[in-house]
Amino acid sequence: MFQSIGIPGLIIILIITLIVFGPRKLPEIGAAFGKTLSEFKKSATGIMNSDEPEVHAKKKTSEDIQAVTEPMEK
Repeated sequence: MFQSIGIPGLIIILIITLIVFGPRKLPEIGAAFGKTLSEFKKSATGIMNSDEPEVHAKKKTSEDIQAVTEPMEK
């Protein structure tokens, strides 16, 4: 998919992104993009390993319980 872009295309995309968002927003956008990719990878790995019984027998932690109850409190 990205094989036809090449180095000049990537440089143009980077320059346009820098002009549109500015140098102050780029680190925030990069961090958000990285978190999104890591969450996607974690979910995809979980789906691929869903045949294993450990995934189904996962114990609920206090964070899981808190994440479920917070929307109810608001």
